[in-house]
Amino acid sequence: MQFKTPLAVVTGIFAFLCIYYLSFTFVSRGIESDAVEFATDSKSGEVNQSKKTAYLDSMWTSPVLNLGIAEFTYKQVKEQEVKLGLDLRGGMNVTMEVSAADVLRVLAEQNPNPAFQTALNEATKASYTDSRQFVDIFYEKFNAQSGKPTLARIFANRNNIKIINFNSSDKDVLKYLNDEVNSTIDRSFEILRARIDKFGVTSPNIQRLQGTNRIQIELPGVEDPARVRKLLQGAAKLEFFEVYETSEWVPFFNTLNDKLYAEENAGGAAAASLLADAAEDTSAVTADTSSNALLAAAGDSAEKSDTGATATVDTAKKDDKKDTSSVKSSKTIARLFKPGQGAEGVIYVATKDTNKVNTLLNREGIRSIFPKEMMFLYGNKPFDNGQGAQLVPLYFIKNGRDGKAPLDGSVITNAYNDFEPLRGTPVVSMQMDGVGTKLWRKLTAANLKRKVAIVLDNQVYSAPVVQSEIPNGSSQISGNFTIEEAKDLANILKAGRMPVPTRIVEEVVVGPSLGAESIQQGLTSILIGLGVIVFFMIAYYAKSGVVANLAVLINILLILGMLVPMDAVLTLPGIAGIVLTIGMAVDANVLINERIKDELAMGTPMELAVRNGYNLASTSIWDANITTMIAGVVLMFFGSGPVQGFATTLVIGIFTSLLTSVYITRIITEWRMSKGVQMTFSTGFSKGLFKNINYNFVAKRKIAYIVSAVIITAGLVSWNVSGLNYGVDFEGGWSYIVTAEKNVDTDGLRNKLEPFLAGKPEVKTFGSADRIKITTTYLIDDASEDAAAKVQSKLEEGLNAATDNKYTVLQGSKVGPTIARDIKSKSITAMIIAMAGIFAYIWVRFRKWEYALGSTIAVIHDTLIIITAYTLLKDVLPFSLEIDQNFIAAILTIIGFSVNDNVVIFDRIREQFKEDGGKTDKETLINQALNYTFSRTVITASTVFVVVLILLLFGGETIRGLSFALLIGVITGTYSTIYIAVPFLIDAGSKDDAKAGSAVPAKA
Repeated sequence: MQFKTPLAVVTGIFAFLCIYYLSFTFVSRGIESDAVEFATDSKSGEVNQSKKTAYLDSMWTSPVLNLGIAEFTYKQVKEQEVKLGLDLRGGMNVTMEVSAADVLRVLAEQNPNPAFQTALNEATKASYTDSRQFVDIFYEKFNAQSGKPTLARIFANRNNIKIINFNSSDKDVLKYLNDEVNSTIDRSFEILRARIDKFGVTSPNIQRLQGTNRIQIELPGVEDPARVRKLLQGAAKLEFFEVYETSEWVPFFNTLNDKLYAEENAGGAAAASLLADAAEDTSAVTADTSSNALLAAAGDSAEKSDTGATATVDTAKKDDKKDTSSVKSSKTIARLFKPGQGAEGVIYVATKDTNKVNTLLNREGIRSIFPKEMMFLYGNKPFDNGQGAQLVPLYFIKNGRDGKAPLDGSVITNAYNDFEPLRGTPVVSMQMDGVGTKLWRKLTAANLKRKVAIVLDNQVYSAPVVQSEIPNGSSQISGNFTIEEAKDLANILKAGRMPVPTRIVEEVVVGPSLGAESIQQGLTSILIGLGVIVFFMIAYYAKSGVVANLAVLINILLILGMLVPMDAVLTLPGIAGIVLTIGMAVDANVLINERIKDELAMGTPMELAVRNGYNLASTSIWDANITTMIAGVVLMFFGSGPVQGFATTLVIGIFTSLLTSVYITRIITEWRMSKGVQMTFSTGFSKGLFKNINYNFVAKRKIAYIVSAVIITAGLVSWNVSGLNYGVDFEGGWSYIVTAEKNVDTDGLRNKLEPFLAGKPEVKTFGSADRIKITTTYLIDDASEDAAAKVQSKLEEGLNAATDNKYTVLQGSKVGPTIARDIKSKSITAMIIAMAGIFAYIWVRFRKWEYALGSTIAVIHDTLIIITAYTLLKDVLPFSLEIDQNFIAAILTIIGFSVNDNVVIFDRIREQFKEDGGKTDKETLINQALNYTFSRTVITASTVFVVVLILLLFGGETIRGLSFALLIGVITGTYSTIYIAVPFLIDAGSKDDAKAGSAVPAKA
């Protein structure tokens, strides 16, 4: 074997890196386990979440892992661990959508033109089924209106006069509209990210879904979904406030210091508690940690310039400063607050301490120290202080006497990034309406050489210094901006003018108990599946089976290790992908071992038999895995959420299986042989099995054609008569998983829920008889902020009315109409692309259209058989058979598996043609190839069937539909390979197969 040593070295490095990445996960889980133990009451056994959070906070910046060359804090460990999906750890997944129709209404200043309003309404309805950009749909509907004005007449106004005017072309206006819609989505993304950071969720994930006006948010561990919905869906609140200078707030801090010092020394419970929490982390404390030094530093900072200002403020003469050397120091203040670091009017707080600071400053008896109109607001951008801590500025803001800001964002007519004419540095230009101009003149005149804070959602985004009174409402904000920072600030300022709320179009809420249950089910499936494979390989292939098992274990290690650097998420379907990979990894080992056994049967010496076996099998293995890889990659791009997790582990598993099965096992086998170990490739049980098989498969092909046609026809008739059960993914709606104290009468409960959910909800058993899944379309088109709360409230009313049982909602989810449309569209596209890709690969690889078309017909056959099973058995089986994303994932996987089978036999057929040279008729050669590969076909199908059956039995209700589709697919995929795809080569009618088959030589 060439490159044996480099391959071994690369594999060793690869395995080491995987162990390195997995070590972070083990350490993180250990710390979390310690936190639970620390927070668990010894008597009641209940976990105190506050104590658990405090424990984890105390470890956040502490070194917890020492690998010799580097130390890692708990924060760094958390960033490097394997990320679990919400179905495994509980939490909330939300897809937000920015209403493009609302954006257009605002841009048109609520223009009442009938053609415009009609086009908007028609475009909104059409967007439920049309996947094009909303502006394009609107333009099409607008053009269809009679008596319509030009687009410029609708949208040109004083706010956009620098971009479009009444004479602008439709093309220019459309560009402006698309830019503004995208700008609104970007702004919404930033606002949502800031809100999520403020919410205090560990490891949140937020991403904009490119090509759409949607934003996807994942919030692990949240326990108050209603609060999350309210937080995410509210319109942005932009305000302008005066800022207290340092000299103005320091005296109040002196009073706070005296009070806390007295409490600490008198044993005050509240101060002691804060002090104890703060004392757990000293990583961010500077050399002088006394409050005396802190207050002195705060005073010094008053004479320094703010990074966003062009002038400074002289707050006090040095000679007039209070002598702080004799002031008694409060340790609480010293621990929680950091010096101003050169910025006027601010003090700094570690991000992890913000809740403690909020508690302190708003505590009864302390809040009264400060003026009533003083507010404490944080800046929006934390930074690293160079000592392992993230700091955020705390501003002292002056609220209006009526509790309102002196000026809000509604008066802003436009904002854009620009460049200062003389120096060419980035600035932000801002324009206000008439009301805003008057208020802005008054505010700037009263704050000359002082800061004015720009606040969005109670976070300070900028605090520029006022250089002069601004009388005309046109302002320029300058500072040390980068171009991107200037763009971001301009975008934020537009939030006042563009009050477009985001709405939830899809959500999933998973309770922590359900997540823990899913982890247990996933681990059970992996362990049982692995145990079955290990036992079978040793029982069938003896010592070679031991090597194959070692490769499978390495394979699992590599899959899990690769999830971290790929920033992938492990979901329950992802675990199913690992289990399926275990089964499919056996296929490569079976191919190699069967080839070696063939060589040994012909009298080939052991060393040469091993070399030939690997060489002859490698072509088939590569071809088979590439076709499965095509289906997996398509699923990765077109799937979402847990299904994408399934595709990710499947694709990683295919890659690692090739490495371990084709190369690692060979290195180990040849190394053992070099050490004098007599390798064995069969046992007494398997030695004579499948020997001298000579069954005439192709002679029965026409019977198989008829059987398949009858089954598929029955399925199509049933589909037309009784239909299929489309899941929420495809239909849209609300779905809830509910547990009960006693077994549930689903029909009776459905009848009791009907009056509450305004229609006929679907109620089905979900796993055990005391757990159900309820689906309803009640209020699915309601885009209001409290729609989810309304639906769940009505559901709970209905459940409470069923007095014969007690119910608890474990999980809730929503799929809006537009999301359902996109999922359906993407699913169809994914299947077409997968089939086209596999067709193209086989055609290019074998240079015969018959091979490609035969495989395509076979996968269409398999798909129709699975659909037939779903429509005929949907009301028969004790679990739900829904057409959803899991079903599509199963179909694409089976397409890969079926073609995998086809390619192995096609490779043998090609080899047969080459060796025969045209002497034997085509039908006989094809039948020989089927018999030669029959042992591999049966073994592979059987092992995959068993591991999928394990998934069906032990994997949990969430993936039961996926497992069932895979189970049917394994059966029909094996059948279609033998009786549909391969026999098609005979019936395709080509007369030059022997010649064509030799055009591409088999790898030797």
